[in-house]
Amino acid sequence: VIKYAKLKGWRVAHFRAARTAKGWRTPVQGDGKGFVDLILVRDRVLAVELKTDNGDVSKDQQDWLIAFVKAGVRCLIWRPKYWADIEKVLE
Repeated sequence: VIKYAKLKGWRVAHFRAARTAKGWRTPVQGDGKGFVDLILVRDRVLAVELKTDNGDVSKDQQDWLIAFVKAGVRCLIWRPKYWADIEKVLE
């Protein structure tokens, strides 16, 4: 998704987790738990949660998506099976 978005002229932010002694962690402060996987900016802003075809959205992720929607940001949950739709959104 990141490569395709960059190809289509989007600026992309993604904060990667790192392996620690306690497992995979993403270093954040404040209300970072559940933050969306991607923020994409071009002619509009998208907040995107990436999931496997069967993955569930956690409560913390839902809370972030709701907050973004209230702020007027388009929010999407993308799964591999939605690839054709993802391409259309990023055109």
